[in-house]
Amino acid sequence: MSDRFDGMDRLRDVLEALERIPYRFQSIHEPNDFFAGDAGREHLDSICMILVAVGEALRQLDKKTKGEWRATYPEIPWDEIIGLRNVIAHGYLDIDHEQIFSICKQDIPHVIETLRAIINDMEKDSTS
Repeated sequence: MSDRFDGMDRLRDVLEALERIPYRFQSIHEPNDFFAGDAGREHLDSICMILVAVGEALRQLDKKTKGEWRATYPEIPWDEIIGLRNVIAHGYLDIDHEQIFSICKQDIPHVIETLRAIINDMEKDSTS
């Protein structure tokens, strides 16, 4: 049972990290804003660091749960998040800033809401 709570803590950590992205992204209105001065580059760097950390955390959760959570929560794009972590970590200088822009604008809000719902459901189940 403690593994489940360790996993819950890790999911909360992932959610908290992802919730920082909209703040860092709020001044980015188009992909090239990432290169509009030092501030834009800092936003890109910090967002990418969060995406690397989240991808690694989900990879570890997947390994620890032997794929059980992946099967139970298919609404989380496990492969895409873990794969993005690998792309950023191993090819940072070749990052597609348009892809990062799209991920921040379109995907991150959905993943945040999905994680909130999953955590809420898991908390309800643990008190039942």
